[in-house]
Amino acid sequence: MKCRHCGSELKLPLVDLGSAPPSNAYLTEQTLHAPERWFPLRVLVCESCWLVQTEDFAQADELFDAEYAYFSGFSSSWLAHCDRYVSEMVERFGLNPDSYVVEVAANDGYLLQYVQGRGIPCLGIEPTASTAAAARGKGISIVEEFFGTKLAKKLASEGKQADLTIANNVLAHVPNINDFVEGFALLLKPQGVATFEFPHLLRLIEENQFDTIYHEHFSYLSLTAVKQIFAANGLIVFDVEEHPTHGGSLRVFAQRQDFGVHPVSDRVEKLMNKELKIGISNADYYADFQTQLNHVKNDFLIFLLEAKRHGKVVVGYGAAAKGNTLMNYAGIRPDLIPFVVDRNPAKQGKFMPGSRISIVEESYLKNTKPHYVMILPWNLKKEIMVQLEYIREWDGEFVTAVPHLEVAP
Repeated sequence: MKCRHCGSELKLPLVDLGSAPPSNAYLTEQTLHAPERWFPLRVLVCESCWLVQTEDFAQADELFDAEYAYFSGFSSSWLAHCDRYVSEMVERFGLNPDSYVVEVAANDGYLLQYVQGRGIPCLGIEPTASTAAAARGKGISIVEEFFGTKLAKKLASEGKQADLTIANNVLAHVPNINDFVEGFALLLKPQGVATFEFPHLLRLIEENQFDTIYHEHFSYLSLTAVKQIFAANGLIVFDVEEHPTHGGSLRVFAQRQDFGVHPVSDRVEKLMNKELKIGISNADYYADFQTQLNHVKNDFLIFLLEAKRHGKVVVGYGAAAKGNTLMNYAGIRPDLIPFVVDRNPAKQGKFMPGSRISIVEESYLKNTKPHYVMILPWNLKKEIMVQLEYIREWDGEFVTAVPHLEVAP
């Protein structure tokens, strides 16, 4: 396989998670009785540009179809993060009703609702029909297409170049990363700004976050790799921030190479030096990750088997894609976790891909009073523990498996 960015031959492995179905391909009562499509799930490292990437097996249109069930607007902490982001961008870049904001991967309008609420014209680009419909329900204008240079040129020709473009948790989701990034250089006004948020590769490796690896994530990103990719496609990184979201993310600020006016912050060099010192550009840095994650998987399995042996019920909370990676790599089935609770009505009544565990509404917790609630989206652990505080009424306990097994009484 060739690197998606620079075309170099890929030989250095990061991890092999066997095979799994797409993590957001939730099953219905009908599809439960049909075979699932499973794809190998292996990740390789480019030793030229240091882009970490999945092997090519599944196509984007197979992963992000009309039934795509990931909705961003069900986490209160994420919504608060987005509201703060909009306030900061308005203040920092002087956005006003004469400005124009475009978000790529607008999902259900989770962020643009705050832009719109401040009276700033905006447009969302969202290829999945289910989430696009939810965004339109909030009065947000949506283009229902995949983003790249073709769409960017079309929008620019229609006078829809942006003062600010937003791309949260989507840079990792695109198979043709060069075409995607070049699209932002074309869509920005001459002095416009693009921001990108994505989970930081360093946190993935250092905190055993292997469950964030799934087919929908084509890339796993460091600033070292992103800076090179942007420079090759008409953008300059001028600032970077570290945020706690999604287990540890970067927010990268970029501008056009030809017209950019913002000075490069010293935070860019500091983080580049940090990555270099840790070893992001050294093959040895990636050598022990498989061993680390196998310890996590084994501890998870041992906990579930011991709980079952002692007659204790363990249920899941949060039918997240990362939970599907964990379940499928560990080979978990309904005999060990009978159901998973999720607040999203689009997932309720469906089944987790691969494990085929049923997804139910929250009332099931109060009715069954399980001994343990396994929080699958561990990045939302604090929020979920507050939300489900009532399980302590029957001495229920919270459990997380990543970065290591932990029971919180």
